[in-house]
Amino acid sequence: MATIAAYTSPALGHVLPFAGVLLELQRRGHRIRIRTLSSEVGRMRDLGFEADAVDASVAAVEFDDWRSRRVLDNYRRMCETFSERARHEAPDMRALIGQAQPDLLLTDVNTWGAAAVAESTGLPWVSLATYPPAMRSRGCPPYGPGLTPANGLGGRLRDALIDRLIYRPAMRTTTPMLNALRAEIARLPPVDSYDAMVRRAPLTLVTTAEPLEYRHDDWAPRLQLVGPTAWEPPAPAPAWLAEVDRPIVLVATATEYQGDTDIVRVALDALADEPVTVVATMAHGARLGAPLPRNARIERFVPHSVLLERATVAVTHGGLGVTQKALAHGVPVVAVPYGRDQLEIAARVQHAGAGVRLHRSRLTPERLRGAVHRARGMRAGVAAVAAGLEAAGGAPRAADLIEERLQASAPV
Repeated sequence: MATIAAYTSPALGHVLPFAGVLLELQRRGHRIRIRTLSSEVGRMRDLGFEADAVDASVAAVEFDDWRSRRVLDNYRRMCETFSERARHEAPDMRALIGQAQPDLLLTDVNTWGAAAVAESTGLPWVSLATYPPAMRSRGCPPYGPGLTPANGLGGRLRDALIDRLIYRPAMRTTTPMLNALRAEIARLPPVDSYDAMVRRAPLTLVTTAEPLEYRHDDWAPRLQLVGPTAWEPPAPAPAWLAEVDRPIVLVATATEYQGDTDIVRVALDALADEPVTVVATMAHGARLGAPLPRNARIERFVPHSVLLERATVAVTHGGLGVTQKALAHGVPVVAVPYGRDQLEIAARVQHAGAGVRLHRSRLTPERLRGAVHRARGMRAGVAAVAAGLEAAGGAPRAADLIEERLQASAPV
């Protein structure tokens, strides 16, 4: 039995993919110690983990990149936020290691300080990416604007232009921040890009799979697609669900507020006269301040799985977790991205033929209603994505790869 110390970003969308992997490792006999989002500590302890909250100073650094309107601004704000958090993560991670005396470290791809400490220890180390990381990849468009792959000379010229105008300037701005951080926290050698920093982990597990994710011939062996790993807290179906006699359209916003309330407001207007029941989940507790249509309801939390079993379409903010959950249930998606990785996830949904991407600047009731109707006809693409996600292996495959790292580092 090995002891595994895990450190997650303080966000629910990152905690649940970790929980799925850690539950599988625990089932195989390994001891789990985790630092995570404070609101989830009790739930993690109920699962049998030794759990504590990440230092409050980490979560206190707000990630407000959703306010940005330009991709370059998003890169800069991401780097500033994660660097500021990293300075608080580093002593927290060292304390976790001292308490757990682990055989292997598992860090979140967004916890740059915890990763720097992990790298400096020389212990077996695995990183978990709960979304496709912002890395270059041969044959794929530059990350950030949400471009889909384009073949031929025109596509190569487009990608080269975006690379020159966005990606390279972003790296010129952020790489010095990364290196200052690495030197300050752990006296680590400099890297020449964000890509190189991610690849410092001997193994990074990415919680998605083809054909939703683009093909990456240059990622292996250090980056591996394992498919969805998220664990969903058990909860009974709400009593009111038994009274719903129409197909459901799920409308899901981010678990952290990202300014995406308009998705719900517009969806309620768009579908008010449709023969469906609209169920909107708003985990951050935002309120619209207007009467609801008769065919709609807003809930802070309902297990998405029980809704998706009866859903005809899911309208999402483009977060990977809920988007993949819908597609795995065979439900097409309308993705309205607001920032972060969401532009990229929405592009992948469109490229896979598993749904419709609708830009937030074009979000109107008429356009959203049309997107919902178009998405309903995309069952073939949805089925292909669902099959690919299942075939990737999920949490058991992730646990296999982690155990391989443990075995490779075991003394002979």
